Amino acid sequence: MQRRTFLAGISLVALGAGAGLWLTRPGQPPLMAALAEGSGEADASMVQEMALGSADAPVTVVEYASFTCPHCAAFHKTVFPQIKANYIDTGKVRFVYREVYFDRFGLWAGMVARCGGEGRYFGIVDLIYDRQRDWAAGNDPAKIAANLRTLGKVAGLGDGDLDACMSDGEMAQAMVETWEQNRQRDGIDSTPSFVIDGQKYGNMSYEDFARILDAKLG
Repeated sequence: MQRRTFLAGISLVALGAGAGLWLTRPGQPPLMAALAEGSGEADASMVQEMALGSADAPVTVVEYASFTCPHCAAFHKTVFPQIKANYIDTGKVRFVYREVYFDRFGLWAGMVARCGGEGRYFGIVDLIYDRQRDWAAGNDPAKIAANLRTLGKVAGLGDGDLDACMSDGEMAQAMVETWEQNRQRDGIDSTPSFVIDGQKYGNMSYEDFARILDAKLG
């Protein structure tokens, strides 16, 4: 199966709103303006690690995925539910999800997902992947931003919440810098990628995933 290759060195400008794009509603600052105002060293502690399963689970799986990656969407539709049912929910695996930003649309999706806090995060992640073909269709930034706002509302977020989250340049900068640190530390060059108890793997079927987990569980 082909995997989406990571594009290193994408700047905050490339990930940002671009010329004249308003991430929030008219009359509010675009993301790029907020990024410029918040330029400098980002506070990585702002970016919460999102995880499922027991902190005491014997095996830890870290997924690196992009919200605009079709293979990531396929994994979350077909493979992840089985892993969750058979390993996460049974206390065998702690599953950590880390966002990768190939493009500004993936960054915006991450900002919406985090807008609901830890309690809503994985539900919004599921929604983003389930409807990826719809919200990410085309290349019109304004339309994609509006589509993501709509998904946020489906998840129960209000306009005020979305306005605050999608114009938070300091958080966007912290997210991008956290992703870059993770990429360099774990050597991530494609998505989806997995680090299972410190060992890196590429995309795989549930059968291959289960075989690796069972071997590590002993």
